[in-house]
Amino acid sequence: MTGLLRWTRGSALVAAAAIAAMLCLVQAPAGAQDAQEAGAWRGERWVGTFGKAPAGPPQDVDTQVLTNQTVRLVAHTSVGGNRVRIRLSNEMGTTALQIGAASVALRQGSTGYQIVAGSNRALTFGGAASVTIPPGAPVLSDPVNLSFSALADLAISIHLPASTRLTTVHPNALQTVYISTAGNYTGGGAFPLSRATWWWPFLTEVQVAGTGAAIVALGDSITDGSRGTNDSNNRWPDWLARRLQGTPDSGGINATLGVVNRGISGNRLFTSTTLGSLAGRSGLERFDRDVLATGGVRYLIMALGINDIGYASSSSPMTAATFISGYRQVIARAHARGIAVIGATLGPFQGSGYYSASKDTVRQAINNWIRTTTELDGVIDFDRALQNPSNPLALRPGYDSGDRLHPNNYGYQAMGNAISLELFRSHLNVTAAANDAAPAPAAALAQ
Repeated sequence: MTGLLRWTRGSALVAAAAIAAMLCLVQAPAGAQDAQEAGAWRGERWVGTFGKAPAGPPQDVDTQVLTNQTVRLVAHTSVGGNRVRIRLSNEMGTTALQIGAASVALRQGSTGYQIVAGSNRALTFGGAASVTIPPGAPVLSDPVNLSFSALADLAISIHLPASTRLTTVHPNALQTVYISTAGNYTGGGAFPLSRATWWWPFLTEVQVAGTGAAIVALGDSITDGSRGTNDSNNRWPDWLARRLQGTPDSGGINATLGVVNRGISGNRLFTSTTLGSLAGRSGLERFDRDVLATGGVRYLIMALGINDIGYASSSSPMTAATFISGYRQVIARAHARGIAVIGATLGPFQGSGYYSASKDTVRQAINNWIRTTTELDGVIDFDRALQNPSNPLALRPGYDSGDRLHPNNYGYQAMGNAISLELFRSHLNVTAAANDAAPAPAAALAQ
């Protein structure tokens, strides 16, 4: 499938939706400074530069509770800009979530929780310093001016004034979350540390104002970076973001593409797991929230499926036909919103805890469909990037984290390097009518 170009019926749907979006776009009137400062939809375009998919709620016995404390979260950006806003989520909560104050700043250095002096910006919500988020809902902050580069670290601080159960969380975030002693420490001064955790609460996205687009990675623990090194940004979407910033292209497109990681460990396409498992709602269920709601999304990398195969029981096995039917739903829903879908093959897992020869037969059938179907807009072959040359059913030893399923840091880097950047040449700039056109054919990964 060397250099294969795809201009399919699905791509035509993407083009039609994109053109419709252009025709409906209303430009903000010149001089509408008040509307622009408020971040009016007609004046600014928002692109996801960072994200985590919410899961939960945990079981009561595992639920952490904070009272009059400040949480500081470090978000590693994929694209930079001059204006920023955040999305907070109470979507897994059953009671109202009170946010007493919030702020965003540049982190000082590459480790720890200190911030750059003078960079702290107080965040507001509809002009108010505090906000109460109803159960089941998210909230967007008002935008603030803050200049930061791509691949920078932002420190988002959230004060929780009341006794607050951390119900909307991203478990095992592989990024240290800092929790203060009692008090509101969002103001940019001292941050007296009480403890740290790996549970990531409430913050699900950071958006930047710009003319770019976002790539969403919808996946499971392998997209989430499980068994990689903490605080190192070694997930394969992180490596993709680095390559986009480090590989110049003639149109400057690469540097404007944000990468938003929506992987959840244990996640499946079909099955929403039971309360307390923290594996999240199924990919089909969370698609609207985690993909469509992402700022500026134009590309979806679909990397789900190995848990659907592995966790299926012998009495009710996952079949390739069933899985492909669900995959087609994702494609149809994405194309209806002008989003190109790039399929990622499922990596080898021989020797892992849930491996069997019959399950691997299903995996290979799904991979064969991904490689050959004309319904996708492009392909990334993670399977071939990770497999052992002498035994294609197993991970390459140098890429194995030790459990025969999850890559290590080198494996995640190999995955990021396996992604052809030509897949994203169809970037749409909806703020400039001259450039707002149908996506060009996406090139599949050269084999």
